[in-house]
Amino acid sequence: MSLRTLTARLPLRRLLTLPYVALILALVLLVGALSWRAGRDTVDSLSGQLIGEAVSRIQVSLERHLSGADTVLEAAFPTGLPAPDSIAQDLDALRTRFWLATSVHRDPNNYVYYGDRHGHFLGLWRFSEQEAELRLRTAAEGPRTLYRLSGIRGEPRSPTAEDKVFEPRDRPWYQSALASPAALRWTPVYIDFKTADLVVTRTKRIGNDVGEPEGVAATDLPLKQLNALLQGLALTEHAVAMVVEADGQLVAVSRGAHIRSLPSGERERLNAAQSPDTLVASAYAAARNRLAAAPGELGTAPRSSRFDDAEGRRIQLGFSHVAPALGLDWLVIVAVPQADFLAGVQRNFVQAALLAGVGVVTALGLGWAVLGVVTRELRELADAARRVGDGILDEPPEVSRQDELGDLARSFADMQRRLLTDQLTGLSNRSAILRRIEDRVLQQRRRGDHWPFAVMFVDLARIKEVNKRFGHAVGDEVLREVGQRLRAGVRIGDVVARYAGDEFVLLLESVENRADAEAARRHLEASLREPLAALAGVAPADFVIGASFGIALYPDDGLDTETLLRHADADMYARRQQTDSPEPPDATLP
Repeated sequence: MSLRTLTARLPLRRLLTLPYVALILALVLLVGALSWRAGRDTVDSLSGQLIGEAVSRIQVSLERHLSGADTVLEAAFPTGLPAPDSIAQDLDALRTRFWLATSVHRDPNNYVYYGDRHGHFLGLWRFSEQEAELRLRTAAEGPRTLYRLSGIRGEPRSPTAEDKVFEPRDRPWYQSALASPAALRWTPVYIDFKTADLVVTRTKRIGNDVGEPEGVAATDLPLKQLNALLQGLALTEHAVAMVVEADGQLVAVSRGAHIRSLPSGERERLNAAQSPDTLVASAYAAARNRLAAAPGELGTAPRSSRFDDAEGRRIQLGFSHVAPALGLDWLVIVAVPQADFLAGVQRNFVQAALLAGVGVVTALGLGWAVLGVVTRELRELADAARRVGDGILDEPPEVSRQDELGDLARSFADMQRRLLTDQLTGLSNRSAILRRIEDRVLQQRRRGDHWPFAVMFVDLARIKEVNKRFGHAVGDEVLREVGQRLRAGVRIGDVVARYAGDEFVLLLESVENRADAEAARRHLEASLREPLAALAGVAPADFVIGASFGIALYPDDGLDTETLLRHADADMYARRQQTDSPEPPDATLP
């Protein structure tokens, strides 16, 4: 039977339906296969970058968590200050320094203590902003006496002798500090018998007038916050992040236990290789094998690789060493099943298949109207193919295989850029500038510069009036133009960000001194005093936007991001008051 005869015998609805049904099925198979392959290839190329970013975030947070202990000990016993001849005689000065030291990072460094070679001991434990416990032993033997304190100048009260004798010279922190050639060192991680949490102690050897070891100052650092940090990371559903020691002992892990109970009731630390979580064990084994294959090659820069776990899953692995300057041989590991990265592609592929089935059923059911139905289904399937490519559900469809693959690749490539960019002005956004300032603070702490950089807070005036009188479109153009002028008024390498609605924050990467920063401020103020093109033709000639600037310098005005921003905001408000402006400081700052 010839094709012409066959088509002549078919009912019209079948004649119109069957070709479109075949076309739909072929299109779904073709687009689905291409989109799946494109998604898999894109995930392979970009997942390593995303894993490295997660490792870097953990490193920065870990360094910030650990580096505070040195600052606390320096406040308690400044370098070069000899040990006291007698704790009892120098009690007032020691109390004051210990109170100030526990105020630096009260969470987590709320306990500072000191023991000397005579068996004397002084410890200050802050359990609130104004309340503390003073632990004192001024004799060579016997128990400590515990006192309550209220405020830095509060008189010790309610003395209570401990039931057990506390001998500081027998404690591991004391003995290990004196046995080490380094003035500062960490003790091994241990389980606190009171809290059952992991703790590590930072010690500082204190010498007498001639430099001989006289005693040891120390502060405890509970590691439970590291677990909270890892558990709060925005990882995928099946991902795991952990910090381990060189021998595999878990320090913190995003899921599962890092301490286990023995039948005797005692607790012991869990090794990553013995973890009941197979991904924890296999990720540590893969990182260990990578280190063994290239000894000495791994630095603090994140590395990535792939491996297959015991369940046959393809795992994307990221790992790096903690900075050696911290004095800890720890390893940061992040492992994510590759299927998690492909989950969105898989969901969209299933949706495309379901839509194809609906299209076939609809075409067969409607008969004479099948051509219109099939056309609509083809448009929906093309749109579904695009959604498979980039995960966006509401963009206009494009019937172009090349464009679909391009959209998929661009969606992954633009992912991080969108997260760190203000959509209106194209500048960095709030999250980006906060993160950049935090990184800059850590960098400057390691370098020890005295005038390394400045933070500038800019608050525009009369934006609400512009929106009300001339429309939001004009207000948006004003914000864009102001952002462009600020960007043009600073150097390459400086960062300009839109912090909130009419607020901008600038990071000046390098300034010589405060006068240098003031000169930059005057230059920017002069730039913003020039008439705005966005207001030309819509606002009166004497209508001026106006802007208030505030400056904070590191380290004089603050040692962390929050303090620097607060100081810059306060400086901006003070300058605004000098011009008789009644507006209060912006409440959007943290």
